[in-house]
Amino acid sequence: MKTLSETWFAEGYIDFELKKYTLLAYLQEVNRCFDENKLYPQLSDIIFHYNNLCAFRENKQILQKFFPKRLSKIDLERLQLLYERMVEDEDIMLQLEEIIQFAIGRLTPTIRNGTDLYEFVEERLSITPVGLIPLDVQEGYMFLSNGSTRQTRVYQYRLSIFEKHDEKYRAIKTEYIETRRRSIVYTYEQIKAELLRSRATLPNPAVYSVETELTYPLEETLLPIAKRRLVRYLTTAA
Repeated sequence: MKTLSETWFAEGYIDFELKKYTLLAYLQEVNRCFDENKLYPQLSDIIFHYNNLCAFRENKQILQKFFPKRLSKIDLERLQLLYERMVEDEDIMLQLEEIIQFAIGRLTPTIRNGTDLYEFVEERLSITPVGLIPLDVQEGYMFLSNGSTRQTRVYQYRLSIFEKHDEKYRAIKTEYIETRRRSIVYTYEQIKAELLRSRATLPNPAVYSVETELTYPLEETLLPIAKRRLVRYLTTAA
């Protein structure tokens, strides 16, 4: 997939037409993925670029505080130098302002398309506890089933907390274990029982099934949304 660098709008020759076509080529690829119901990593990437542009436009004094952590010190220094050049060169300032305004205007509807698809998928996910749930749900298993198939993908999950901009967030890490085929006699409860016998590292795990009738791409859409949905479910339950 065609990607943009973290500081694409501030790199090289700052020319509106050049940057416009760079952005449009990127958005064409993102929209193609959305049309194929593939959300990730495209949705998080385009939101990252939107936030970068907004932060840069606001005030150079808040760059360090609000820019996403994936920006390096060199990237931040480059942006600071660009601000200094803008002060000295009115033409550069006008070009950059035009680029940023155009980019934000084009990114916004594409982000809306992606978030609409995200919400559509999320509304069609159902989460159900499998058996008794222990008091500690920070670690356990997630069973993911999609479409009309009875194939169930088994993941081990672990919740964690990280801090960003003085705020705490919950994150989830998953590890694919195996795929089981359910039947009338081979249920989620029996899959759980076999996991307890074969994986002694989690003697009393929390187990949840996540189901949807959608047949969207698993890795690019269903799995990342299921993980985020499970985090919110567990946080609300707690």
